[in-house]
Amino acid sequence: MLTPSGRECRYFYGDYYRGRHHEECRLLKAAGLAWRPQHCKTCPMPDIQRDNACEHLEFAPSLKRPFLILAEQVQLTAHCNKCACEVSEPRIGCGQCHALPPIFLATTDDADPPA
Repeated sequence: MLTPSGRECRYFYGDYYRGRHHEECRLLKAAGLAWRPQHCKTCPMPDIQRDNACEHLEFAPSLKRPFLILAEQVQLTAHCNKCACEVSEPRIGCGQCHALPPIFLATTDDADPPA
């Protein structure tokens, strides 16, 4: 569903049926955090979902204020359930769940020299 900032996110829910206007972020709600539409502007989750579709990643959100004068921002930490490790870059993944295709693993030894 499209967030108030216009990006697709599977954790955002909006109920607009017959004049209703109920919106929530189910990721923040599950963590017991209060959600506001401004959080969607800086949330990294839509970008992570677009770049990495690994079903083993589990996210833990937090609301942090980078400086006292700036608004709260959503920050995520990721954990891989398959290899039981912390993921430093959720947009890429842990690197152990999904092997790279053989085309990316070609070495210079396998290539024929030009004639």
